[in-house]
This record gives sequence, C-alpha cells and structure tokens, in this order.
Amino acid sequence: MMTDKQTLAPGSAGRPSEVFVVFLKLGLTSFGGPIAHLGYFRDELVLRRRWLSDAAYAELVALCQFLPGPASSQVGFALGYLRGGISGALLAWAAFTLPSALLLLAFALGADALGGALGQDLLRGFKLVAVAIVAQAVWGMARSLAPDRERATMALAAVLLVTFAPSTLGQIAAILVGALAGLRWCRALSPPVSQAQALAVPLTRRVGVLLLGMFALLLFGLPLLVAAGATPGLALFEVFYRAGALVFGGGHVVLPLLEASLVEPGWVSADAFLSGYGAAQAVPGPLFTVAAFLGAIAMPDAVTMPGAIAMPGANAVIGAAIALFGIFLPGMLLLMGVLPFWDRLRQQQAARAAMAGANAAVVGVLGAALYQPVWTSAVAVPADFAIALSAFVLLTAWRTPPWLVVLLTLLATLMVGMLMGSG
Repeated sequence: MMTDKQTLAPGSAGRPSEVFVVFLKLGLTSFGGPIAHLGYFRDELVLRRRWLSDAAYAELVALCQFLPGPASSQVGFALGYLRGGISGALLAWAAFTLPSALLLLAFALGADALGGALGQDLLRGFKLVAVAIVAQAVWGMARSLAPDRERATMALAAVLLVTFAPSTLGQIAAILVGALAGLRWCRALSPPVSQAQALAVPLTRRVGVLLLGMFALLLFGLPLLVAAGATPGLALFEVFYRAGALVFGGGHVVLPLLEASLVEPGWVSADAFLSGYGAAQAVPGPLFTVAAFLGAIAMPDAVTMPGAIAMPGANAVIGAAIALFGIFLPGMLLLMGVLPFWDRLRQQQAARAAMAGANAAVVGVLGAALYQPVWTSAVAVPADFAIALSAFVLLTAWRTPPWLVVLLTLLATLMVGMLMGSG
C-alpha cells in the first residue's frame, strides 16, 4: 500500500533494464516541453505503473521546480534513482535524453549542407519558430510566476537590469535581486506547505553535503581554471555547466544564458544559435539537449581531446558530448544534494518567498531575450512577423503540438521564399 510519506529503497523496487526501457519510450514520444513531460511521467509511472504515489510524485515535482536546472530531466533522474538505484538514475537520464540529443547532433553535422536559397529559408523558419516558442514561454510564465503587481514589477525590473547590463553577470544579478525582493514582498504570497505530503529519500545528509560541495566547487572553480588558461574543451564545459547551474524556470530560460556565453564571444553565430533552438522544438525530450547542437558547432576543431579519432565530425561529436554532460550535471548534483534536506527546507517561508521573487525575475530575463537576440535576429520583413505571429497563435490559442508548429512554419517560410524569389 502506498502512503503519503513514501520511502523507496533504491534498487529494491525494479531492475535498471526496466527503467531504461520505460524512459526510452518516454524519450522517443515526449513532445511539448517540460510541463508536458511531467504529465507523461505521471501517466506512465504514477497512474499506469504505480512506481510511487501521487502525493510523493507531486512532492518530487515541487522540489525540482524549486531548484535550478531542467525540471523534467531532474524528475526523471530521481524517479530512475528511486526505482533502480544510481544505475537506474543514469539509465533513465540517458534513455530520456539521448534520442533528441542524437537528432540535434545530426542536424549540426548536416547544417553545412543547408546552403543556397532553400537552406536559408529553412534556417529562417527555425528562427521564426524560436520567436513563437519564446513568446509562448514568456506569456505562460508571466501568468503563473508574475500574476500580481509585486512580481510583475520584479519582472519589469529584471528586464531593465538585463537591458542595461546585457551579459551573463547582468542576468545573474537580476535573478539575485529578484530573490532579495521576494524576501521583502513575497512572504504573504507563499502559502504554507501541507505536512501530509512528504517524500523520504534514502540518502544521508553527509552524502547530500558532499554533492552540494561538488556542485559549488565546479561552479566557482571552473571559471578560475578557464581564466588561468584551461584547454578549450574545459572552457566549453564551463560555459554549459554555468548555464545549467543558473537556470530557473525551465529550459527556455537557458536561451539568454547560453546566448551571452556563446554568441557574444563569437563561438556560435546568432543565426546558427537560433536555428538550433528552433530545431530543438521539433524533437521529443528535454529542451536542454540543444546543448548537443551548440557544442557540436562551437569551435569543434578546438575541443579535440588526446587520442580522438581523426575522422570527419569527430571533433563535433566530442564537443556535443562535453556540452551535454556540462549542462545536465549541475542540476543532477543539486537535486541529489538537496533531497536529504528537502522536507525541512520546504517548510521555510523565507525560502519559498525568495524563490517566488527569483522566478518573477526569470520572466523578465526571458522577456528581454525575446527581443534581443530572438526577435531582432529573426524578424526582418513583414512576412516574418506574420509567420511568427501565426505560429504563436497556433501554440497558445489552438494548442497545436510544437513539432507540428515547426513543420507548418518551415512550410510557410519555404512558400514565402519561393514567392519572393519568383517575384
């Protein structure tokens, strides 16, 4: 019998192979973004397979929403751990992540073939998809994370701060200011948490402290190594680790962090960046797998590791692997490190208030990114605006699946391109 307070001994409830098969199915079929992924997980693992109770699942989701990182991937990692131990956690992550990562790596390897007018129209279509997707994310997040005048003001302040300090430091400062403002103005907006819902996880606090220490060591130590002249591969890893460690509010928020770290220094062009982000909407699985695309095209010749195979595309594969590991690692370290302390932490009103303010600031950071670089790089002529607006309406009003919106947008850009070419 399931109870509200549920403890599962890792490895005792299921085989790692079972975990892999279930999450591979989810990784191949889970379209629609992190919120949709959480729905898929609940249907498959709570309602159908009864791996854990609804109350325990809700508590796990609340924890992953509270932490930085890719919420749906963190939930999947934790479910794999509860079901099959550490091997189950790693297999759950791999099965859910690799299908979309391999598709985006293939897109990166074939990007050079997209030359001529046809290729340019396709790339423009992917950028217009990014406009619609980010606009939808801003719209939805503003309604849920900044629904009142206090948090709306925090979001506006974040927009202003990021606008006048357009860098990674400006974005981090905006989130920190939002958290501090939340401590002052969001305490009354943070309702108490029910004591009945609790998720007891078999991890000791000593292990939790060790993992949190590893998270902090990498976050603050990697920039020092890069400044001291680390290898390009380590520099690439640091960029994606920092992005994964500082993302609040879901996968879309990683866009401005990665843009500031990759496009501004010249590692990735603005057009390629937005094309990869648009392509990521057409594949299942977590949005963070856009790292595979970006890592593959970000200075692939510079990230060659000793003993790498000398063959076309080998450096791109290495870059994709470095980026993918880097962007997911911090979220998993944080999740496993906080799990032993979660039951006490969630009762602290100050922690909930600070998170409410940080989430409101995230809306502002993403709103600023909607204009620069997303809008300014994609919308050049009235036809671009019409296509992007149509895609936005399909997503928000008609609830059209994102993969279908991608296909329709690409078709529209190809048709407009042919008409303009024939004119």
